[in-house]
Amino acid sequence: MNAEATGAPTPAGGASVILDTNIVLDVFVFNDPAAVPVRQALTDKTHDWLATQPMRDELARVLAYPKIAVRLVFYKLNADDVIAKFDQYARLVDVAPKASVTCSDADDQKFIDLAVQHRTLLLSKDADVLSMRKRLLALGVHARAAM
Repeated sequence: MNAEATGAPTPAGGASVILDTNIVLDVFVFNDPAAVPVRQALTDKTHDWLATQPMRDELARVLAYPKIAVRLVFYKLNADDVIAKFDQYARLVDVAPKASVTCSDADDQKFIDLAVQHRTLLLSKDADVLSMRKRLLALGVHARAAM
């Protein structure tokens, strides 16, 4: 995927990307085969993962959910391992102002806002986010479930 198709150029020449929490879990916990291109893009630095402190906080909170904690044990991980991956690959930026479009799930608004501010690729499996594809595309955001 080229930078024009996925988002704004990064300092390294790649494209920026926003990952919602479920995608982060797929990449760093569940090793979902559909997430392999995302992990590879982060490893190769062909994509610049933009995130905010509230996104990191949400991930930490989700990692403590009992169903996720069981999966962490299954994969021989702990929450600190996943947070360390977040810290390794994500570039923290300032919280974005509220976008002109509103997600029906308030928890997902922060991803929408950041993607709109940076006019970038937004990876999410959330139906509320994906239902906004056309409105987001008009704002320069490519929202989809996979690379």
